[in-house]
Amino acid sequence: MTGKLSISSNGSNESNQSYVGFANLPNQVHRKFVKKGFEFTLMVLGESGLGKSTLINSLFLTDLYPERQIASASEKIRKTVNIEASTVEIEERGVKLRLTIVDTPGFGDSINSTECYNPIIKYIDDQFERFLNDESGLNRRNISDNRVHCCFHFIAPWGHGLKPLDLECMKALQNKVNIVPIIAKADTLTVGEVKRLKTRIIKELSEHNIQIYRIPDCDSDEDEEFKTQNKQLKDAIPFAVVGSSQTIEVRGRKVRGRLYPWGVVEVENVEHNDFLKLRSMLITHMQDLQEVTHEVHYENFRSERLGSHNNSRRLKENRDLNESNSDDIMSMDKDRILKEKEEELRKMQEMVAKMQAQMMQAQLSEQNKAVVN
Repeated sequence: MTGKLSISSNGSNESNQSYVGFANLPNQVHRKFVKKGFEFTLMVLGESGLGKSTLINSLFLTDLYPERQIASASEKIRKTVNIEASTVEIEERGVKLRLTIVDTPGFGDSINSTECYNPIIKYIDDQFERFLNDESGLNRRNISDNRVHCCFHFIAPWGHGLKPLDLECMKALQNKVNIVPIIAKADTLTVGEVKRLKTRIIKELSEHNIQIYRIPDCDSDEDEEFKTQNKQLKDAIPFAVVGSSQTIEVRGRKVRGRLYPWGVVEVENVEHNDFLKLRSMLITHMQDLQEVTHEVHYENFRSERLGSHNNSRRLKENRDLNESNSDDIMSMDKDRILKEKEEELRKMQEMVAKMQAQMMQAQLSEQNKAVVN
């Protein structure tokens, strides 16, 4: 016979009580993480003039680049890709978020943009290497996670889909970071043009076998509202967004948007663009983005790095073994040569002794003949 056992406040056993207290464990984890705070690193990638900075400021209601200077056309001719990381502490209802935005000014701006994504790959690998060293060190309690958890790849709204540079860059980054494609400045396109461009981009990604971040499926026990929202987010990829930090008064209410002669484009209006869907995806699946980064991309890097270390160690061991074998062979050759020399010397000594014996015998024979005569 089995039953549930609990201990009351006075120390007596109460077998009829079904509540033990395990249900409070999530609250303990919640308090621990809220006290510690959260870290998230977001990379924005795309050509200049696509509204990357404006969108980031709109997403997090902050101004990350108050003193940024825009380079002139002559400065962009030979400009290389720079990596600029800006960190800001955001607090909302007692929850702290240490947000790091990694910008890539100069990407795609130069006349020759061949492999201009190499500095970006190096930065991502450097953060993986830094985390691996911290994880392998003695002090593992206060490790700062600067790995890139998500990459917003901005796609120009003009043109007929992805550019060759977009395709090559995504191919190079797909196994290192979670890529989220974004159609920039969607207010320059009609609703029909946005749909056609999204279809074209998804087709090109599939044709070139490029893996972007996939929003995870819902569990069976999730409510219908969350399932519907999750499906809407999946269908919205790539997100066609509009960013703005300006507040405009429309029909007695203040909204963030852009004012045109023909009307107002509201940033936070799902009928105008996918800004709210993008923000919902980022906030709702922020933990999943971190988990995919740690369990997939970082593990791939870690396995590759440890594998290269093992191969280097094996090569060194083989080299040492070859040198040792070479020394043994040389030693064996010396012993063999020495034995051969000793054998030759012994044979020569035997020949000399034999010749001396023959000469002695000849002398004795001559002496005997002389005595007889």
